[in-house]
Amino acid sequence: MKLLHIDASILNEQSASRQLTTAIVKRLSQVTPGVEVVYNDLAAEPIGHLSTAEFLAFQGGEPQDDTARREVAQNAKFLSDFLASDVIVIGAPMYNFSLPSQLKAWLDRVAVAGKTFRYTQSGVEGLAGGKRVIIASTRGGLYSDGAPAAFLDHQETYLRGFLGFLGITDVTFVRAEGLAFGADSRAAAIDAAVAQVEKLAA
Repeated sequence: MKLLHIDASILNEQSASRQLTTAIVKRLSQVTPGVEVVYNDLAAEPIGHLSTAEFLAFQGGEPQDDTARREVAQNAKFLSDFLASDVIVIGAPMYNFSLPSQLKAWLDRVAVAGKTFRYTQSGVEGLAGGKRVIIASTRGGLYSDGAPAAFLDHQETYLRGFLGFLGITDVTFVRAEGLAFGADSRAAAIDAAVAQVEKLAA
């Protein structure tokens, strides 16, 4: 099994999402011996906003300088790793009701027409189905269904919609929220999320 592990939090060792993705990868490695893990830390090695040259390269254009060629080669690696993976573990903290821009930049590299989706006469067809995605979702407040601020959730809803667009429907959220409500609330939320991780099957 090939597992792609993506972290995006800027908080390093203070990051709850990093703690949870580490626990998820450890759990899956325990229940599925021989897992091959590819890791990308999008905060430690940021990839920047998608450029014109990179976008045109997705459409078959040739990069015109060394910088563009390096970026296009890096994007090809991101896409290749994504397509080759059986399981994808994503650390997705909520920043201002949405995703870290670092994670959005990576998503822009894996949504490629003709590779992970295509337009047909009957509509969009996702080409990346059959993958399992587990998302460590962390939020300072409460945004789950039924919460007064649920309408501000453009993090989990975006990811579910984005992945569905690519044909991926096997999506699990391991959620820790209310992290900003004090030390006790944070600890309880993380403990509950870790308990959910320990129940993950192969």
